[in-house]
Amino acid sequence: MKQSEINNLSIADLQDKLTEHTKQLNELNLAHAITPLENPLQIRSARKTVARLHTAITQRQQEA
Repeated sequence: MKQSEINNLSIADLQDKLTEHTKQLNELNLAHAITPLENPLQIRSARKTVARLHTAITQRQQEA
């Protein structure tokens, strides 16, 4: 998920996306622990997306 997409979302949407992407990250980590993923860079991009969402939520809460 790109930063421009994140900027257009509301706080509620950001929190929904955060739970969705956190779940996806956990599933990727579990799958990678069992058998190596074809593309392990998926884990890195998922982790960065979760961090971007956390940052956006924090910034929006501080503005309010």
